[in-house]
Amino acid sequence: MYLVISLLVICLGAFSFLKWGFRVGVDFTGGSVIEYKFRDKILSDELTKVIESSEIKISSIQISEEGNYIVKFPPLNDEEKQKINTALTEKLKDGFEEMRFENVGPSVGPELVRKTVVALLASAGIILLWVAYQFKSVKFGLSAVLAMFHDSLVLLGAVAFLGHFFGAEVDFLFVTAMLTILSFSVHDTIVVYDRIRESQKKTGGEIIDLANSAVTQTMVRSLNNSFTIIFMLVALVLLGGSTVKWFAVALLIGTISGTYSSPFVAVPILVTWDELEKKMKRKQR
Repeated sequence: MYLVISLLVICLGAFSFLKWGFRVGVDFTGGSVIEYKFRDKILSDELTKVIESSEIKISSIQISEEGNYIVKFPPLNDEEKQKINTALTEKLKDGFEEMRFENVGPSVGPELVRKTVVALLASAGIILLWVAYQFKSVKFGLSAVLAMFHDSLVLLGAVAFLGHFFGAEVDFLFVTAMLTILSFSVHDTIVVYDRIRESQKKTGGEIIDLANSAVTQTMVRSLNNSFTIIFMLVALVLLGGSTVKWFAVALLIGTISGTYSSPFVAVPILVTWDELEKKMKRKQR
């Protein structure tokens, strides 16, 4: 049942990706960067509202060490840049100074994307081998890696959906969030697997019974661990401002998916594999 739920979620994500694709940020496409210095302090959300009142979309806002605002846009022409300055002049009576304006290329190029994919596959292979070695079974290693990819697919599908309906973009922070949740997913899975291994050594028995017992014993620990992270991320989504909003949302989705996948994806895959293996052995006899 849990594998069917996961499959439905992944299929919905795949539909969102094939139908709408990703909204790709300036980090991948390039764009324009303007640095502003304001005489009086202004919040990033307030600045966003003022600029977007000129019907110009902002990609991201950062604050420099000097306290200036570095605003990234899709490629701007002179007319669009003038509209932004007019909106700022009208709404911010205290004045501002434009420190620099430049058009930039993508900071995340095809070569870096390729290397990131290669690194992900290499790390997945190492995780598989290490878990298989520690648990003396390839089943454990492959099940953990499949659960890890499950979380990646859920997050990618969710971002495609949120990008179409709410404007979420795939940028460098999103890549950081995805890599972070991969490690979280594997960490939680290994806790459950370790309890299964301990029970096998002490009492033996069928793996389905050991798995049920292990999930029951570790569930409260996993939920407590995840809720401490979820509470912080929810606060960051609500109060962190537009700069880190979608980064926090990606981490939140990944944390929830990782908490679910450890007992309800990684363990069922392991149990199902073991049952299929036993059926095949019976047929051979």
